[in-house]
Amino acid sequence: MQVRKQFPFAAFEPAWQRHWLEQSTFRAANPGEPGSEKPKFYALGMFPYTSGAGLHLGHPEGYTATDIVSRYKRMKGFNVLQPMGWDAFGLPAEQYAVLTGNHPRDTTEKNIANIRRQIQSIGFSYDWSREINTTDPAYYKWTQWIFIQLSKKGLAYISHAPVWYCPGLGTVLANEEVLPTSEGPRSERGSHPVERRPLRQWMLKITAYADRLLADLDLLDWPESLKEMQRNWIGRSEGAEVHFEVAVDRRATESPGRDGSPLPSDSGDAKGLASLPLITVFTTRPDTLFGATYMVLSPEHPLVEKLTTPEQHDAVQQYKAEVANKSDLERTDLAKNKSGVFTGAYAINPVNDEQIPIWIADYVLMGYGTGAIMAVPAHDERDHEFARTFDLPIVEVVRSTLGHPELVEGSVQSSAAAFTDYGIAINSGFLDGLPTAEAKAKMIDWLEEKKLGTRRVQYKLRDWLFSRQRYWGEPFPVVWNGDQHEVISEDELPLLLPELDDYRPSPEGLAPLAKAKEWLALPDGRTRETNTMPQWAGSCWYYLRYCDPKNADRLIDPAVEKYWMGNTGVDLYIGGAEHAVLHLLYARFWHKFLFDLGVVSTPEPFHKLVNQGMILGEDGQKFSKSSGKAVTPDGVVEEYGADSLRLFEMFMGPLEQAKPWSSSGIEGVYGFLGRTWRLIMEEDQEGQWHFAPAKVTDAAPSTALLRSLHAATAKVTEDIDKLKFNTAISALMVLVNDLTKETVRPRAAVETLLLLLAPFAPHMAEELWKQLGHGQTLAYEPWPQADAKYLVKTEVEIVFQVNGKVRGHVVAVPGAARETIEAAARALPAFAEWTAGKTVKKVIVVPDKLINFVVG
Repeated sequence: MQVRKQFPFAAFEPAWQRHWLEQSTFRAANPGEPGSEKPKFYALGMFPYTSGAGLHLGHPEGYTATDIVSRYKRMKGFNVLQPMGWDAFGLPAEQYAVLTGNHPRDTTEKNIANIRRQIQSIGFSYDWSREINTTDPAYYKWTQWIFIQLSKKGLAYISHAPVWYCPGLGTVLANEEVLPTSEGPRSERGSHPVERRPLRQWMLKITAYADRLLADLDLLDWPESLKEMQRNWIGRSEGAEVHFEVAVDRRATESPGRDGSPLPSDSGDAKGLASLPLITVFTTRPDTLFGATYMVLSPEHPLVEKLTTPEQHDAVQQYKAEVANKSDLERTDLAKNKSGVFTGAYAINPVNDEQIPIWIADYVLMGYGTGAIMAVPAHDERDHEFARTFDLPIVEVVRSTLGHPELVEGSVQSSAAAFTDYGIAINSGFLDGLPTAEAKAKMIDWLEEKKLGTRRVQYKLRDWLFSRQRYWGEPFPVVWNGDQHEVISEDELPLLLPELDDYRPSPEGLAPLAKAKEWLALPDGRTRETNTMPQWAGSCWYYLRYCDPKNADRLIDPAVEKYWMGNTGVDLYIGGAEHAVLHLLYARFWHKFLFDLGVVSTPEPFHKLVNQGMILGEDGQKFSKSSGKAVTPDGVVEEYGADSLRLFEMFMGPLEQAKPWSSSGIEGVYGFLGRTWRLIMEEDQEGQWHFAPAKVTDAAPSTALLRSLHAATAKVTEDIDKLKFNTAISALMVLVNDLTKETVRPRAAVETLLLLLAPFAPHMAEELWKQLGHGQTLAYEPWPQADAKYLVKTEVEIVFQVNGKVRGHVVAVPGAARETIEAAARALPAFAEWTAGKTVKKVIVVPDKLINFVVG
C-alpha cells in the first residue's frame, strides 16, 4: 500500500526547476554586467566523472552543501558563481564504451545527459550558461595550450623508464593506480594483473614546484589532515648526498657474515670494479655515517649489473625478476618480511674506510633519492629488520638523551630495537658528544671539505607520468621527426581527436591512435604523438574555464580572472578526500605554472576546501553498483521529493563525517517538511491542496514567538557560516514546532521561516512564498537578521531534584542568586511532597541549571 503523500512535491518541484532554468535565475554576472558590482563568491563542487552508472546517493551530499552556501550568499548580497560541468575523458568512459559496443563519444554524451537530468532533479542553483565538458575541442584546445607552455619551459619531457602496464586495460597506470594483492600487483580499476614495461612516456616536472607546493599550504584554509597528506606526499627532507667508492680488493662467494673476514679477490673483476663510478646515497641523517654497516641498491639501479660478481649473478637475476612485479606500496610496506640478495661487491665507508657489503633489496626504490642507501641498522627500523634477517652488523652511534642503560660504547647489538630519534653521537670519531643537530651540520661540513658529499634537499614527490596508451583522451600537440619531437604551433589548436572505429589498444601496448594512419602521418614525413593525456589533465584547470567558458581567444580574460579568482581564488571548494594527493596536487601545480606565466593572479586556486564524509549504504559499506541495490537518487526523489533528499543528507550528521544511509531516517525530515507545508496549506476532499488564508494573520508575532524566530535566525546563520548544516536544520525544526502550536500564524514569522528554509529546501520555500502572494522568486530576498534584544533570555527553567531524582522545575531569571533559587524551589508543592518528614542535609545549586536537595 502506497504511503499517503505528506505534501504534493511532484506538483511543484519540477515546475520550479523549469522556472529557474528558463529564467536563468542563477546566472552569475561577469565584470561589467549588472550585478558585478556586488562582492563575488565562487562556490565549487568537484565536477562528476560521467560514468554510465550515473549518480549514487553519495554524490548529492557535497553538491547540496555547496548549494546551501551559494543560495545563502546570494541572499546575503553576493554575486555568486556556482557552475557545473563534466569530467568526461579517461579510461572508465573508454572501458564502458568497449563493454557496451558503442563509441566513447556516444556513451559519454548519453551519460552526461543522464547525470545532468539527475542533478537538475535535485534543484541545485547552477549557472548552466557556464557548463563545460573536458571532451569539447573548444575546452581541450586550452588543455593542449597549457601543455605547449609547459614544454616550452622545459617542464614536459620524455622518459623511457619502466612503467606499470595493464594488459587488461590496455594502458599505463600511475603508481597510485596499482594495488598490492596476494596475487601480485593489480590495477585499482577492475583488479587486472599489471606488469613492468619499458615504454616511452611523457612526464611533467612537478618536482620543480615541490618547495612552493609545500610552503604555500600554509596559505590555505584546508583541513589540517589533508594538508599533512600533501606534506607527506611531497616529502621534503634535508640532508646530504654522500659518495661511496667501490672496493676493488674484496670479493665474496657467499653472503658476508658478522665477522667481516676477507674473502678471495679476482683481479680481472677487480679491474672492472675499479672503473666504476662512485655510488651516491642521500641521507637525512649524515650524523649516523659511522654506523653504516652495509649498502642497499634498488634492484633497478644501473650499477647492479656491473657490481654483481659471477658467483652472485643467478641469485641477483632471480631476485630482480621477483621484484619486477611488486608495486611500490608493497615494496615499502613496513610490516612485510625483508628480502634481498648480496651482490658480491663492497663499498668503502668514507668516514672510517671500512669495507661494507653491497646488497640489493626491494625496500629501496629507484624513484626516490639516488636509488641507493647507506644502511644504519641501529637507527632505522627497516635497516634494523633487514640486518637481523641476514645477520649483518648493527653498530649504535646515537645515544638517547633520556638514557640508554643497555648501551655500552663500542657495542654491537643485534637484538635491541632501532633508536630513530635525535640524541648524542657516540662511536662516531670527531662527532662524539655532539647532539644530533650539531652532529649533522658538522658531518656535512666535513663531507663538503673532503669533497665526499654535499648538502641536499630531497623529495618523495616524483615527476608526473602524464601519458596514457588509450584513445579517449586529449591528443598531445606534438609531432615527431625520427627521434626528435616538437610542439605544434598554437594556431593549429585544437588538435582534434581522430575518428576511430577500433579504439582498443594492441596487445603489444601500442596506443590506439597508432591505427589512425591518415591522422598519424603528416605530408612532410613527420608523425604525430600517439599517446593521449591522462584524465587529470582536464580537471587540473576546469575551475578557471567556468569563469570565462565561451572565450575563443584566451584561456581566461585577465579582467574576468581578476574578478573571480583575485585574492581568494575559489572561495569554497567541496569534494571527496580521495582527491587529496592527485587532483588537488596536480591542480595546484598547474595553477602555479599559470601564475608564473601571468595567466592567473593568485598563487593558489582553492582558498577554502572542505572534504565531505562518505555516505555509506545501510549495511555500512560503500555504495557501489555491483551491490545490486537501488543507490541512485532517482528513487528517493520520486518517493520523497528532492527537498527531502537534500534535507536528509545534510541532517544525517556533520558534513565531514561518514554516515550510513537510512531509509527509515528520511521519513523524519519528510514529516518535518509536511508540517511546514501544512502551516499555511490545507487539503480538500478531492485531495487538492490550497492556501488557507485563515491560517495566516497579519498581526505581529508574540514576544515568545519573536524570541523563537530570532533564535532560529541567529542559529541558522551561524551554522551555515560554519557549514554545520545538521544543527541548522534542528533549529528550523524547533521553529516549525513553535509555529505549529499557534492556531493562526503571523505572516511575518512564516515568511522569515521560508527565507531561512530556502537554502535547504528551495522548492518548498519558493512554492509557499508564492502561495503567500509574492510574484518573484525568493532567491535574492534579503537574508533575515537576528535582533539581539530577542536573544537575551528573560527566564530559565531550572531542574528541581530531591536526592538526585527530578521532581519538577523552577522558573527564575538568568543568573538568579542561590538564595532566590532555593526559595523558589521550597515554594513548589512538590518540595513539600518529597521532603515531608525528612531533614534537608545539603542543598546543591548549579546556577541556571539545577537545584538538588539531599534529604534523609
